[in-house]
Amino acid sequence: MSEHRRKPPQPQGGGRAAARRGQSASSGRRAAPRGATGSLSETYSAGGEESSYEGRAASRRAAQRSTGVGPGGGRRRAAEPAGRGPGRSRGRAAPPGKQRFIDYPRAGRYGAMRWVPSWRQVTGLFIGFFGCLVAAAGIGYAVVAVPDPAQAATAQNNVYYWSDGSQMVATGGEVNRQIIAYEKIPKAMRYAVMSAENKTFETDSGVDPMGIARAVVNMAKGGQTQGGSTITQQYVKNAMLDDQSQTLSRKVKELFISVKVGASVDKDEIMRGYLNTAYFGRGAYGLQAAARTYFGTDAEKLNPSQCAFLAAVLKGATYYDPAGATAIDPAATSEANTKRATERWGWILNEMVKDKHLSAAEAAKYPNFPKIQPPRSNAQLGGQIGYLVDTAKGYILNNTDITQKQLEQGGYEIHTTFDKKKVKELEKAVTKVRKENIKPDLRPKTDTHVQFGGASVNPKSGAIEAIYGGEDATKHFTNNADVTGAQVGSVFKPYVLAAAMTWGKRDPDLDPDQAQDERTIVSPKSLYSGKNNLKIRDYNGDIWTNEEGKEWLQANDGDESYGSPPKYQIDLREAMRVSANSPYVQLGMDVGLDRVKEAAMEAGLKEGSLTGTGFPSFSIGISDPSAIRMAGSYATFAASGKQNEPFSVKTVEYEGLTRFDHDDIAEPKRAFTSEVADNVTDVLKTVVDEGTGTSAQLAGREVAGKTGTTDGNKSAWFVGYTPQLSTAISMYRMDDDESNKNRTFLEMYGTGGQETIHGASFPAEIWHDYMEDALKGQPAEDFPEPEPIGVIVNEEPDPTPTPTVTESEEESPEPSPSPTESEILPSPTPSETCRNPFNPTCEETGGNDTGGTETGGIDGGVTASPSESEDDSRGNQNGGLFGGNDG
Repeated sequence: MSEHRRKPPQPQGGGRAAARRGQSASSGRRAAPRGATGSLSETYSAGGEESSYEGRAASRRAAQRSTGVGPGGGRRRAAEPAGRGPGRSRGRAAPPGKQRFIDYPRAGRYGAMRWVPSWRQVTGLFIGFFGCLVAAAGIGYAVVAVPDPAQAATAQNNVYYWSDGSQMVATGGEVNRQIIAYEKIPKAMRYAVMSAENKTFETDSGVDPMGIARAVVNMAKGGQTQGGSTITQQYVKNAMLDDQSQTLSRKVKELFISVKVGASVDKDEIMRGYLNTAYFGRGAYGLQAAARTYFGTDAEKLNPSQCAFLAAVLKGATYYDPAGATAIDPAATSEANTKRATERWGWILNEMVKDKHLSAAEAAKYPNFPKIQPPRSNAQLGGQIGYLVDTAKGYILNNTDITQKQLEQGGYEIHTTFDKKKVKELEKAVTKVRKENIKPDLRPKTDTHVQFGGASVNPKSGAIEAIYGGEDATKHFTNNADVTGAQVGSVFKPYVLAAAMTWGKRDPDLDPDQAQDERTIVSPKSLYSGKNNLKIRDYNGDIWTNEEGKEWLQANDGDESYGSPPKYQIDLREAMRVSANSPYVQLGMDVGLDRVKEAAMEAGLKEGSLTGTGFPSFSIGISDPSAIRMAGSYATFAASGKQNEPFSVKTVEYEGLTRFDHDDIAEPKRAFTSEVADNVTDVLKTVVDEGTGTSAQLAGREVAGKTGTTDGNKSAWFVGYTPQLSTAISMYRMDDDESNKNRTFLEMYGTGGQETIHGASFPAEIWHDYMEDALKGQPAEDFPEPEPIGVIVNEEPDPTPTPTVTESEEESPEPSPSPTESEILPSPTPSETCRNPFNPTCEETGGNDTGGTETGGIDGGVTASPSESEDDSRGNQNGGLFGGNDG
């Protein structure tokens, strides 16, 4: 072919477009001139050289712009862009550059679609994750070891130290545990556990996935941790003594072990391991120890009823041991625990019958709850040591992150605040009084069941330096320094005085809302009626009535009136000295019982111990705080109003590391101003110097304190302090039979050969003897001089003409007639004295005594309980340091 007829250069590349062009050429169709289309095929020059590649996007835009029509009248197709090699499918051109191993974000996609993985990527990711999970599970399964119940049975001692650093006692998990063979475990025990906790135990795989998922989710939410629900999981948990942390990693490890145990260990061995490592309470690990602890027999001799009880205790000994565990939780009283245990015991027996593990005839042989023997401490915990250890344990459990189970497994060094010398001196003082005066053989009707309790607190720090919990912790199981339910009586009156000097009395001329704001600070020189059977009025003058609508008449101890007739007025200092009830009951009403309650709590009492806050008698001690709390609250006055929370543990160490340091949480607060606290102390000094507490005087030392005797002569107290030490002593009678769930306080008429027992008698004598020795060698310190405070309420005005009370009115032995309206309401004449609610001409002395004491005595007894319903509504008697436990 000649040169001038040479074929024009063809575009590079192939594909379907080139094929179509070839077909067109072969069919004789004439292609349109390239210039008519405006396509990128014109990138070729006359010389046939190719221009630079402009990319797929440019090609697409050029094709969209193409509108030219060829000479033949047909629409021309845009030329394919350069760079498309032969064999490429019609579509997008591959971007330049090296291809990625993982195409993410995805090339060739735009906007949000670039981040949407393809189905291949999703599938690959799932397979990879699942494969890694299987591999990790396989490794975990291979690495974990099946626990050995014999190794799980070992535990270390906890070592307790006195405040001077010397060792007090070493006790802990090394005692009260014995591994027994499967054959010695009664069938009834195995079936009781299965019916109560894991009905499918004999057939399941040992793992409850749903239970584990719930536990993990709960931990992730920050909720309470949960344990495994199958017997296998619980056994594994019990046996993992090396790590008791509630973490996700531990739960995963526990899961692997449970799976391996369920697959490789016989069910009999799992049941044996579980019952040999489970904690049954009272320091008993394993079934054999539990059988000896609760029933005094060997495990193989347990009957179905006893087995059902032990299975119930496994749910949580704190709340199912009939002996109670108020040291851990104030709600775990003996009564409440007995009720819970009885209900669960009966339920388990019924479940055993339903599951065909026990016949109905056999179950019918046990209609009554089994008899449980009282707890026994080991010999190391005899005397006061057991009470000290219990107090320290309670403090740790309520103030640290150390759990009960961790503490029971041992290994901790616990440094307490207890002063060895003071503990011995307090025990010696109580023993002396008991031996010299309490003769149960001689006076069985009056001298049996006599109990003493005591506690001593350092005002400057709040450290509990001594307690007296009872004769012997291995024989008497209630810690008398802790909550006992004994009412405190007149030792409560200083809180009323503190409230009156802090917030003041309300204005009777104002409505209740205004009266809360408009108050008059009360001076200890204020005058109140000391009249016996005083008609108590609300702050606005309304006569107080009980729920039956009867007027409340407040009696004094011994039915004695104080002060001179006709008004019988005495100041508050004198009323405290002679322990008159009526002035402080009326003062409490004037101030407001809510403020009295607040003052008691500010001083250091727990709200749960404050009973009858809606009754006038609240002001004279129908509440039942513990001896530790009473000593601690009086220490607030000794420290000029600075309140330190009582504590019994300074530090806790584990494997050389400090797990707890009291200094990290010590936060003393200002409860009262120094003016208020020092004036309370000055008034209480009068009680000891020349009042009901003279038997507590210490040679060469200033002492402030208060006596207290309660309704029916059922308890007596003396609480007193020096600047260095505050001590509370209680005395009461209560049947100490632990199996008697309806224990009541007994009267103390004739106890110790005395007609009645008062705080000024044996309690004050014990206080005196102890404090003399406890403070020996310490220099005497004086209390701060109080500054004058408040105004004199009810002070006699300057002499002005006033109506004269006739001699017949003053000396009439007959009860006054019922008050008329003019006697109750303020007189329009300013000089009339009937406005004063304590003017005897405005009151009658007859009527029902709904608020008076039933007994005599010199400390001002407590009024009778408001009502049976009020007394019953008190519930748990929890006035301890932690709402049920002190120290």
